[in-house]
Amino acid sequence: MHNRSCYVCGKGVAFGNNVSHANNKTRRVWKPNLQVARILVDGKVTRVKVCTRCLNAGKIQRAPRVA
Repeated sequence: MHNRSCYVCGKGVAFGNNVSHANNKTRRVWKPNLQVARILVDGKVTRVKVCTRCLNAGKIQRAPRVA
């Protein structure tokens, strides 16, 4: 999966235009709000990038912190 995409939903970079008052158009990007989360995958702790919408919805189970 691409580096700038959510591990859960796959949400990635969106492309579009800045449009000025004079209707000039220049390319721009919208980046997803990705956070690094430590999760359990097959009993192992892995670091993955997850969007804040998936984090807030509880779609992943964070790995417990070990002291």
